Amino acid sequence: MSWTDERVETLKKMWGEGQSASQIAKELGGVTRNAVIGKVHRLGLSNRAGSGGGGAAKTAAKEKPAPAAPKPAVKRATKAKPASTPPAKEEPELDENGIPISAARRAIIPAGQPLPPQPSANEISPEALAKVSEVEKSAKRISLMELTEKTCKWPVGDPATDDFWFCGLGVQQGKPYCEAHVGVAFQPMSSRRDRRR
Repeated sequence: MSWTDERVETLKKMWGEGQSASQIAKELGGVTRNAVIGKVHRLGLSNRAGSGGGGAAKTAAKEKPAPAAPKPAVKRATKAKPASTPPAKEEPELDENGIPISAARRAIIPAGQPLPPQPSANEISPEALAKVSEVEKSAKRISLMELTEKTCKWPVGDPATDDFWFCGLGVQQGKPYCEAHVGVAFQPMSSRRDRRR
């Protein structure tokens, strides 16, 4: 079925009279309701002129809530302080909704941005690495489905291979890893600074 000029004129006339897309499709024959709706939109006829019978598009337009106006940015007025008073605590940075941006939210790295430098194996103490290799010999070697809050979640190997597993030993309290893997994952800041020099 092709949209001839005659069929398009019939569509425009019936749509203007407030006929539903189903009624128009039945009148034209050889066309579906969805094809009529598509043609109406391509012709830019989506707004009805008449107040005739209510179609699906009309009820959908009535039910659709109007878009909310964007909220104005919240600006906080600062009063001038006398010179003798100590400087006031700095106002927190606000997002577009007027909510203070915490340090945790600021630390989130957007997708596509490079990650900050990660500790490499040469920054980890040799004692910690030796302890890890000993522990991994006696590890339980569990799968992802076997992990619990009481098992060490340290991954070992390449996840794309069958040799991938998790340590599975008992965790150190408040940490996701066993004692040996905590020693590698959570290093004191001072020791990391010392090794970089």
